[in-house]
Amino acid sequence: MRITPIVPGTRPELAEIERAIRAARGGIPTLYQVLLASPPVAEGWERLLTAIRQRTAVPPDLRELVILRIAVLNRAGYEFEAHVPHALASGVTQEKIAALRGRDALNQLTPVERLVIELADAMTRDIEVPDALWERLRAQFDDQQLVELVATVASYNMVSRLLVALCIEPGV
Repeated sequence: MRITPIVPGTRPELAEIERAIRAARGGIPTLYQVLLASPPVAEGWERLLTAIRQRTAVPPDLRELVILRIAVLNRAGYEFEAHVPHALASGVTQEKIAALRGRDALNQLTPVERLVIELADAMTRDIEVPDALWERLRAQFDDQQLVELVATVASYNMVSRLLVALCIEPGV
C-alpha cells in the first residue's frame, strides 16, 4: 500500500467524516482509511459512492454485476472482494460472479445482464459507447436509469483505478 491508512478515532478533526462513513458502511474500510489522508476527498467520495450504491434506480443486482466486472477488467482485487457480499445479497449467484471473470462464461447471464456488462466493458476498455449498444440500452432503460448506469460505470472505474494506483489489495 502506497499511503499509510489513518487509524479511525486518532484524529479528532476527522470525527464527523468518520461518523458519516460508519453510518453508510457499518465501519471504516481500508479504502476509506486511506482516503482520510484527504478529508475533502474522503467526504466527497463517500457522498458520491453512497448515492451511486444506495439512491439510484439501478437494480442492485445489475449494479453489483457492473461493479464486479469493472473490478475484473481493471485488476482491482480489493474492489472485487469488497463487492462479492453485496452481489450475493442482491441475488447474484456464485456462477454469475464467476462468469464475470471470463468472456465465454457470460452466456450464463440474462440478456439484460449481458447488456449492462457490455456497457461496462465498452466504457472501461474503449471509453466510448457505440451507438448500436446505446440504442439497445435505450430500448431497455429510461433516461434516469441510463444516467445512473453510466454514472455507476464511471464511478467504479474511478474507484478501481485509485485502488490499483495506491496498491490497496484485499486482506489489508
